Amino acid sequence: MPHVELRSVSKRFGEFTAISDLSLGIEQGEFCALLGPSGCGKSTLLRMIAGLEEVTLGSVFIDDVDVTRMRPAKRRIAMVFQSYALYPHLTVRDNIAFSLSVAGASREVQRQRADEIAALLQLDTLMERKPAQLSGGQRQRVAIGRALVRNPEVFLFDEPLSNLDAMLRVQMRIELAKLHSTLKTTMIYVTHDQVEAMTLADRIVVLDQGVVAQVGTPLELYSNPANKFVASFIGSPTMNFLPTEGCARDGDRIRVSLAGGGSVSLSNSQGRFEMDPSGMEIGLRPEHVSFVDPADDRARLRGSVLLVERLGNLTIAYVNTEVGQVVVELRGDHEVRAGDLVGLALESSRVHLFAASGATLK
Repeated sequence: MPHVELRSVSKRFGEFTAISDLSLGIEQGEFCALLGPSGCGKSTLLRMIAGLEEVTLGSVFIDDVDVTRMRPAKRRIAMVFQSYALYPHLTVRDNIAFSLSVAGASREVQRQRADEIAALLQLDTLMERKPAQLSGGQRQRVAIGRALVRNPEVFLFDEPLSNLDAMLRVQMRIELAKLHSTLKTTMIYVTHDQVEAMTLADRIVVLDQGVVAQVGTPLELYSNPANKFVASFIGSPTMNFLPTEGCARDGDRIRVSLAGGGSVSLSNSQGRFEMDPSGMEIGLRPEHVSFVDPADDRARLRGSVLLVERLGNLTIAYVNTEVGQVVVELRGDHEVRAGDLVGLALESSRVHLFAASGATLK
């Protein structure tokens, strides 16, 4: 039985449909990320779970209890927002204990519980400071502490790290991962940052215009995207997409011709290529493309290097070819320079094939 379950949920704002007939189950103790571009409906979905947005159609269940029309305070959820939302006139201790104070808990209980949470979040030396005296990361930990103090059934995070600088985001990702490992509480995390989703989540729900594009583990989404949208959204640099001109059967394999020249041979062992070849594209991640001599028989494409990004032990090269720009990811130190003429070998076992509709064919 899922700990949090959405059953055929829809949300409309006037004529606009933000969420369309969406069903989803999240297991007890799971860290689930809702991932997608701005405007895809992920924050709206989170707010419906929290009770901050009314559900137009469908039902929301938490621990097998229908909470669709239940007030947020009764749902035993805690939400951490992007903007901290701390009380500037209260100390760290009082911010953490605020909900206990509202509930009428004694000062002793408030202090004891706030101290326990502060120790867990390494805030115990900051308890008498005000929010203005804290760094961004410390403020976010206080906001998390304020949510923790209520012993919620479910944690909801709405892009909590987006206001932090890059180094602090990395540190806070580690802190959140440790927190989930310690608490083993169900956490639902909204983000548009695929790195956050892939490093934190047990499972990722990719949303596209209010519908679920794919649900899976980070590795499943990366290695076996269900469609072109997921393939393009997961991975950095993004997957290369190359137009095709047709395909021809060759025994248990199929040869896909690339627009502008070149071809790649793919397995057809499952007989999945009985389709109209028009509008098809192949997809290949940058690490599955390699440089060879332009005259080498392995060169499926040829072109000139437009730009090289050297990132320490990683080199990213952008190559102009007859089918468009191809991104190549190289490990280690490489002497490639802008203007070089190169051949590109494609790792055929890693090629994805997409129909004109965007659905994955292989």
